Parts: sequence; C-alpha cells; structure tokens
Amino acid sequence: MSESATEYIVEYIDGPLAGNAERRVLVHGEFDKTVSAYAAVDGIESQFEYKVKDSREVQGELHVRYSFDAPDSDPYESDPEDEPGR
Repeated sequence: MSESATEYIVEYIDGPLAGNAERRVLVHGEFDKTVSAYAAVDGIESQFEYKVKDSREVQGELHVRYSFDAPDSDPYESDPEDEPGR
C-alpha cells in the first residue's frame, strides 16, 4: 500500500450487504475495526454493524473484509405476522 493512501475498500462478506463494496477514508492511516452501514430492506431502513475479518493489498490498494455482527444490528428480515392481511 502506498504511504500516501487515504482510502481503502470495504468488502461486506456476509449478512444483508454481502457482495457489496465501498470506499472509506483511512483515519490516521488506519482502517475502522467496525463499520456501520445503512440500507433499506423490504422498504425499511436499517442499521447494520460489521466487524473486521481481515485485510489484504490488491494491486496497491488496501481491501478490508468485514463480517456481519447480527446482535449489534437492526433486524432485517420481515416478520410474516407484520404483513398486511395476516
């Protein structure tokens, strides 16, 4: 990784954001140990927490993989009892 790098790539490896990636800013040259992400699932916006799993360099860029932390996240699966008409 370049000494002047200011960003890294977040890879979500499981949970509701599995397969998604985004860029984040390094803070004092370090990546976040946990990240919060927001997404709409079934039309409801939820907050999801992810914890660092590992990191690696790919073509000179830092990639950090994060794993879903379900206990610290909002629920994201719809409850059939909450659906209209039930």
